[in-house]
Amino acid sequence: MTHSIYPALRFKKNAKTALQWYCSIFPNSQIIQEHDTALKVQFAGVPFMGINGGPPFTPNPSISFMVICESRTEIDEYWKQLIDGGFGRMELGLYPWSDYYGWLQDQHGFNWQLYLGQLSDVNQQKIVPTLMYCGSYQGQCLAALNFYQTLFKNFQSQGVLKYSEGEYVGQVKHAQFTANDLTLMAMDSGIQQNFEFSEAVSLVIECKDQAEIDYYWNAITLHGTEDQCSWCKDQFGVSWQIVPQNLWEILTNNPHALTALFKMKKLIIQDLLQTK
Repeated sequence: MTHSIYPALRFKKNAKTALQWYCSIFPNSQIIQEHDTALKVQFAGVPFMGINGGPPFTPNPSISFMVICESRTEIDEYWKQLIDGGFGRMELGLYPWSDYYGWLQDQHGFNWQLYLGQLSDVNQQKIVPTLMYCGSYQGQCLAALNFYQTLFKNFQSQGVLKYSEGEYVGQVKHAQFTANDLTLMAMDSGIQQNFEFSEAVSLVIECKDQAEIDYYWNAITLHGTEDQCSWCKDQFGVSWQIVPQNLWEILTNNPHALTALFKMKKLIIQDLLQTK
């Protein structure tokens, strides 16, 4: 049941320009596929999707991207480029968890954490999506991790550190795990936040057949919610897109499939293939 999971970023109307900007910043980056309102890319070898248009969701720090850097010079260069038109949330410097670290929001509203560390600690994955449970989901990180462990057959916890004092004692200070070969991090916020997960950043699950689409859709929406066009939300507020792994091929070969997709909630592969 192993297949890819990757983050998707929603833009108002400038997805391709924005993705090209990111590709110019990170090595080993390129646009892989394009189709109307969506593009599939990789940044530093990590797959992403860019989505154009749709509902105007606003990005926030609830899902950020941890960039693992092995030198201060590398961090400085990323910071200089990514902060252009954006702003710093935590300025570069020494922190208890890293000798050199900073958090910024870029010109498109997406959040990046630059961390001095070792790629060997994150399975050689340069960019790690990081989930922060806050707002009405504060304190639910551990429950979410337990759910994801049951959801993904290929799941491995790589450590959970809890707050040992203060208001959030016992909640998750930092966790790292892999789900279907993607490394992710997760935490409960250490301070009260006035935001929670936004559909501006979602996680895509590519499925090999209808049975897998049914499995993930049913499991996530059992205590979550259904939305349109392959989108659903789990009980912890995280948005997912459940799609067939050959969706791009289907949309390219059948010009009417996109219209059918817009009318669906859970995607039905056979209906996408047969739409005329």
